[in-house]
Parts: sequence; C-alpha cells; structure tokens
Amino acid sequence: MSKKNRKIAFALFGLMLVHASVFAQTHKFTVSGNVRDTDDGEDLIGVSIAVVQAENLGTATNPYGFYSISLPEGRYTLRFSYIGYAVREMEVDLTADNRLNVTLKSDVQQLQEVVVNAQSRNINVSNPTMSIDRISAAIIKKIPVLLGEVDVIKAIQLLPGVQVTSEGSSGFSVRGGGYDQNLILLDEATVYSPSHLMGFFSVFNNDAVKDVTLYKGDIPASYGGRLASMMDIRSKDGNSQRFSGTGGIGLIASRLTLEGPIVKDKSSFIVSGRRTYADLFMKLANSPDMRNTSLYFYDLNVKINYRINDNNRLFLSGYLGRDNLSTDYMGMNFGNKTATLRWNHIFSPKLFSNFTLIGSLYNYALGNSAGASLMQEWKSKMQDYGLKADFTYHLNPRNHIRFGYSATHHTLVPSEGGGGSISGQVRQPKEFALEHAAYLSNEMKVTDRLILKYGLRYSLFQNISNGEAVNYLNRYEMESVESHKRGTVYH
Repeated sequence: MSKKNRKIAFALFGLMLVHASVFAQTHKFTVSGNVRDTDDGEDLIGVSIAVVQAENLGTATNPYGFYSISLPEGRYTLRFSYIGYAVREMEVDLTADNRLNVTLKSDVQQLQEVVVNAQSRNINVSNPTMSIDRISAAIIKKIPVLLGEVDVIKAIQLLPGVQVTSEGSSGFSVRGGGYDQNLILLDEATVYSPSHLMGFFSVFNNDAVKDVTLYKGDIPASYGGRLASMMDIRSKDGNSQRFSGTGGIGLIASRLTLEGPIVKDKSSFIVSGRRTYADLFMKLANSPDMRNTSLYFYDLNVKINYRINDNNRLFLSGYLGRDNLSTDYMGMNFGNKTATLRWNHIFSPKLFSNFTLIGSLYNYALGNSAGASLMQEWKSKMQDYGLKADFTYHLNPRNHIRFGYSATHHTLVPSEGGGGSISGQVRQPKEFALEHAAYLSNEMKVTDRLILKYGLRYSLFQNISNGEAVNYLNRYEMESVESHKRGTVYH
C-alpha cells in the first residue's frame, strides 16, 4: 500500500469512528465488573449479559471475564446466562457508575431425552462473529480419544472446514491453507511446533486448558502474521476457593494437576505435568539396542494469578515441553518454551486494558554417531521476545472499539553444530528482526438487524542483522564468509 493510500485509509477509518460516536446514543452511566465461577473462582469467558427492560441490548464478557455496558439513569435488571450454569438476575440502580461483580453456579440437572441447542437458530445472522468455533475443556473431555489421551488439536480437527494434514498427525489445514499458516497461541505466546511423538499428540494438556477458540475466517485485527487461521488457547487460572488435584494413568502417559488458592479469593495457582514412560519398559527388552533406546516426551504448565484490587490483576504463566529419542546410533530432541506476564488494568468502567510481556522459544537438535565417535550434530532454534498493549473501549452498547500496539524481537539460528572426523563443522549466522503492528477496530450495531464490523491493521517488519553468507567445500569444510549490510523494511 502506498503512502498516499495509507493516509486515505486512515482518514476514512477516522471518519467512520466519528460517525459511530455521533450516530450512537450517548449514555450517562456505566455498569461493569467480572463474572466468575462460584465453586473455583475461574473467570468465565463469553457470558451473555442482557438488559431485561431493553430488548436486543446487552454484551458479553471478554477473555478475562470483564464486561461493561452503558445505560441511561434508572433501575435495570441484568440477566447473566452461560451454558452449563444457572441463569442469574441482578438489580442495579444507575445513578452513577457502578461496579458489579457476579458469580454463577454450575447447574447440573437430570433430564429426560431432549435436544439441546447451544446457540439460537439465527445466531449466524444475528452475531457478527463468522467462522469462529469455541470449545471448552469440559466438551473436549467427552470426545473419544486415542490411547486414553485427551487431545485439544484432535478435537479441533473434527470441526467443519478443518482437515487433517496427514493420518495420525496433529497438524491441521483450515479451508485449504497450509499447516504452517495457522497461528497457535497459548496464553498469547506463539507455539511454533504444537506436537509430541512426531505429531501423534499435541503439546496441550487438557487438564490445564480452560478455553479454545478457533478463528477460521474472521481473525481479529489484533492478530496477524498468518493466512489461514488463528487458534487462541487460554489456560486455567487455578481454583481460588480450595486446594484440589486430579490425575490419570494412561497407556501412553500419566498426568497430574494440582491447583489451589495462595490467598483465598485473591490469588491462586495451577501446576499441571504429563510424561510418557515407554522408555522405562524398554529397559526390560532382550535386545541390547532396545535397552539403550530412550523415547519419551513431557510437558509442564504453570500459572499464577494475583488480584491486586478490582481494577488491577496480574497473570504469570509458562509452558515447558520436550521430546527425546536417542539410540546408540542417533539422537533427536525438540521442544517449546513459553512465558507470559500479563497485567489487566481498568482505567475506567468503559476502558479495559491488557499489557503483556511474551517470551517464546522453539529449538531442536539432530545427531548421529558411530560408537563413541560423533559424526554430526545439528542444532537450530527460533526465539521471540515481545510486548503488547491492547485496549477495549465500550463507547456504548452499540459500539465496542478495540485498539493496540505490539512489538516482537525475533532471533533465528538456522544451524549450528560441531562434528568429528567426517562432517567437520556446519555453522550459519544468527538472524535478527523486529516486527511491529498497530490496529484499530470497531463493532457497531447500527440497528437490530444491521451490525458493522470493521478495522485496520498496520504491520512493519525490519531485518536488523548484518548478513553473512557462509560458503562450504565438500564434506562441509568452511571455505569463506561473506558479510554484507541488511536493513530492509517490509510493510
């Protein structure tokens, strides 16, 4: 896009936002708060909040359980409803801005044979969220599983528009896109390789997962960098009411999850681990080669959250996973690490913000040997450090404006390694890059039958490293290194 066209696009977008603020009715007071589970204190995502006195007027909680709605002065009844929970109605007298935190209790009933629809029949025309599927961890547990292991990505592969890239693989294609064109996020950190055991299982432990949302077409302006889809996975916050633990022993792996309050109703934690044990049984094999073979994977999820007050909350979460295969002749290991520090801050009843520091690492190593002599070793990694600032401004019940900025520093190591008498040394220089993005979007309810959803995202990619070209002779012997400057900027 040329500079002139960009100016025109931003000007048009600004006019649309001005039109939205003038067109929509101005309200005096705002009621806002969080919706949580009564039993364990988990934030509930996507809870519907309806105003009983005003038909077709309401909102829903965001990924952190926060909601905000502005109304004229007066008395109102708010109805809070969520699948699997009892409906709750709350009276509110709006003579000033009001903070209303609500808890919902799960509603389990024994029913006769009935047909239950999770969404209303006209949801596809009344809701502007096209091509979006949301699955809770409870639903995923009910799906038949392979070898006793509940798998998030295997559940995603059953959705319309999603196909398996190869039999038994955790890779998936969305509407013809490549498996590498899917953006996969765990608590907002990028997971570059979401598979264990060469694709038979995913890296996501369902015991630690709270919510999975797959965007197959309508990817929000706050995300970019992929063409096909975006899968947003949110982990559990931990039980803030009581200490509890769950676990299981399967044919492939065993798992254990512990969660509980650090300070009741204020801070909680969750630790969830999983590991296979096929390598332990290989020690019993008759063959010496089998006894010396190591084959396993493990992963660990940790999350801590702390509620400072009604307007400030901190989240610290991390993931560590690894696959390992080694024999007397070869070795291979690969894995992911992610870390996320998030700060939720409510500037006003209408303005919600989330500031995030993100770290992500994917690396692998390949090697072969002949006895005690190392022939070749190959290592590679991708490492990201980033920060994000996301804002949601609830202008009024008919306009929800979202805007923000993100910056990511990429480090790419194509190859590094050493060798013995045969391979010599293979080395490629590190590459560094900066990626920036700014976005602005609005969801405007013009009438009860017309909703406009529009936005702009501006991306910038900078190669900030000095380039090197390494030339090799036969048998991987380094001949020369050519250096040259790089500073290309891509819009």
